[in-house]
Amino acid sequence: MPELIKAGGWLIVPILVCSLAAAIIIFERLLALRRARVLPRQLMAILQHWTELGAVSQQQEVHTLPLASPLGRIVAAGLANRGRSREILRERIEDTGRHVAHELERFLNTLGTIAAISPLLGLLGTVAGMIKIFQVVSVQGNSNFSLLSVGIAEALVTTAAGLTVAIPSLLFYRYFQGRVDELVVHMEQETLQLIDLLDGGTVVEERRP
Repeated sequence: MPELIKAGGWLIVPILVCSLAAAIIIFERLLALRRARVLPRQLMAILQHWTELGAVSQQQEVHTLPLASPLGRIVAAGLANRGRSREILRERIEDTGRHVAHELERFLNTLGTIAAISPLLGLLGTVAGMIKIFQVVSVQGNSNFSLLSVGIAEALVTTAAGLTVAIPSLLFYRYFQGRVDELVVHMEQETLQLIDLLDGGTVVEERRP
């Protein structure tokens, strides 16, 4: 491996940096875009219960709602504006939803950029390797294979490294885009239920013995 890195020349360094950045982003997004984190089952179950009940329970709101999730932030925005007109309620919830959707897409543009520039860096390494080959040929002819092999190795190694980084980066970029779209659709469905509930539901007070 060190020999391959050395053979790739200086252009292997930005490719390795792209590889490290892509690996970090992929790992972070795999954790951040889990359905259980974005759409907690407990929160969705409580929303479903409220929808069936046609009311909002203050006891549940205070003690059991997991509002730290992306969907929880939308619910919290709705509860904070409960009692206002439907237009204002919808506007506040949609504003929060746009911020949440934007956060779900965090780092995806960076990952897409890595997928785009990695093969270009590999291509640049190929061009640099070919230039070295032509320089050797122009000075010493084509009989010195050891010098020619340096340019050939740089061309091949950088091309392979660039593609090795670009292919999984592009695959995960597309996967995360689809994942975000799917999660946003589910959040929109829950948001519509929340708006209808808060606009037309009543408040169930905590019963005391």
